[in-house]
Amino acid sequence: MIWRPGEGDAPAELAVDDLGRLIAFHDLETLQEHCDRNGSELVREGEATLDPAVVRRWVEHPGLGSAPAGELLDAWNFFEDLAHSLKARPLLPRLPPQGPIHDAAYEKIFGGEALDPTAGEGAWTDEEAAAVRELLRAGLDLWEQAAHGSGTDWSEPRAFRPR
Repeated sequence: MIWRPGEGDAPAELAVDDLGRLIAFHDLETLQEHCDRNGSELVREGEATLDPAVVRRWVEHPGLGSAPAGELLDAWNFFEDLAHSLKARPLLPRLPPQGPIHDAAYEKIFGGEALDPTAGEGAWTDEEAAAVRELLRAGLDLWEQAAHGSGTDWSEPRAFRPR
């Protein structure tokens, strides 16, 4: 996929086609060819990937242990960018509105202890964890719908590159 960082206060976004569908590539060679044809420079930012299966496991099975906080944060950021990029497609799932609970949860995840119940003030409350699970569940649904509707044939979950 092609991720474009926002300039100034503009949000980051993923590239979509004229119909508002996510533009996705199965390999870097095809992505590079697309960029070359369209006069775009491909800038690779590390090799980190985010596996939606890890995020889904944490969302759907809270009792099975925690996920890496960085993985959840990357997913959260990615889903916000994805939702912004696909706003012209009204039939796709939407992320829930975010408020003070989400703000508090987002700030705590940077401390690295949000998922550790013994972290005191740095740990997520049950309400914060539930709000994050709801948001990530909606993001996973959005990702699944966007990926399957992007013209790609992704029958298996794919890793995606976070910002």
